[in-house]
Amino acid sequence: MEKATTILSHEHQNILTVLSTLEEECFKMELIDKSFFIKVISFIRNYSDKFHHAKEEDLLFKELGKVEMHCDPTKQMLYEHDIGRNLVKELEISLNNNNVAKIKLHSNEFIQLLREHIHKEDNILYPMVDEALSSSQQILLLEQFKQLNTQDINLHLDFVEECKQRN
Repeated sequence: MEKATTILSHEHQNILTVLSTLEEECFKMELIDKSFFIKVISFIRNYSDKFHHAKEEDLLFKELGKVEMHCDPTKQMLYEHDIGRNLVKELEISLNNNNVAKIKLHSNEFIQLLREHIHKEDNILYPMVDEALSSSQQILLLEQFKQLNTQDINLHLDFVEECKQRN
């Protein structure tokens, strides 16, 4: 049976692809490719946050709250989601001010945060979730996840493909 965490881990791979391209762009950047950074910010806000984090925060974590666990790592994950949102705000401000140094700084902070965050989720949280949730809870989550898929997601997946081509 497919698990909700498998879908989330697959989405992580899309996010990591964009992060790698962002990292490469920051490394070689002398002039700002504004259109690229606008797409990155849109991807982060819409795919990573409104699509992926919404599945975690609004569905997975709530379902996880219904079961007894020896610890609750979701508070830390939520905290890191908020840090990421703040870094994206700072990145956008830096982009609007054409500040290359701060664009690089905030991009790299975000990249580091998300890579560590994804590692924690894929290797610690999701295995805990898979052990804690019943098969009926997994099925419910899968159904809810499918309802969140929209055509807008294809625009963001196109950007993931664009990033793969840039690398």
